[in-house]
Amino acid sequence: MLYVRTAAQRGQADHGWLKSQHSFSFADYMDPRFMGWGNLRVINEDRIAAGMGFGTHGHRDMEIVSYVISGELAHKDDIGNGTSIPPGDLQRMSAGTGVRHSEFNHAANSETHFLQIWLLPHTAGVQPGYEQKHFSEADKRGRLRLVADPSGADGAVTIHSDARIWAGLFDAGESATVTLNPARKAYVQVVQGSIQVGGHQLQQGDGLMVADEAGLDFSNGVGAEVLLFDLHA
Repeated sequence: MLYVRTAAQRGQADHGWLKSQHSFSFADYMDPRFMGWGNLRVINEDRIAAGMGFGTHGHRDMEIVSYVISGELAHKDDIGNGTSIPPGDLQRMSAGTGVRHSEFNHAANSETHFLQIWLLPHTAGVQPGYEQKHFSEADKRGRLRLVADPSGADGAVTIHSDARIWAGLFDAGESATVTLNPARKAYVQVVQGSIQVGGHQLQQGDGLMVADEAGLDFSNGVGAEVLLFDLHA
């Protein structure tokens, strides 16, 4: 089963300083048909205006992944981390027993554009934690590079969730085929550009919900950047 969730079908929120598009129900956007997919709970495509951001707020029992598309995202939390996340970096924050943090765009004249991703943890009450790693364009060019994994395999960040995330960059002539476990679910998010996945032509912001499939083909990319999630069903 392949179901295309187009960019235009997502929930919309405009707070002035923040423009957000919700792939799944979040905050004031509620659609009982789209409460998540497997253990993937949230994908928000956020644009933070210059000099603005999320003030200090709390989370519990959630694996939160930030994937910056353009600009930089400043992160500060109450477990001792204060970092800046540029494009190419993947950040994982394990909320566990409870963590408070803020996220800001300190640029004077440009927005920060990023994906905020929430995954349900495989174990409640873990110790809060933070990890950030850089994955070069060369690492992702013409292939799907593992960037998040429960065991931190292949240099990926470690997530406390029964899920894996790959990132890839594809242009004309570049393709990849991945094997999937039909007993699990998968999800594809097009970060930028356009690409054909499983026979469906997808555009920036589109998502592809996958179930009962043994594999997926990625091809015909035009400036494409994609994320692939392998998920607990």
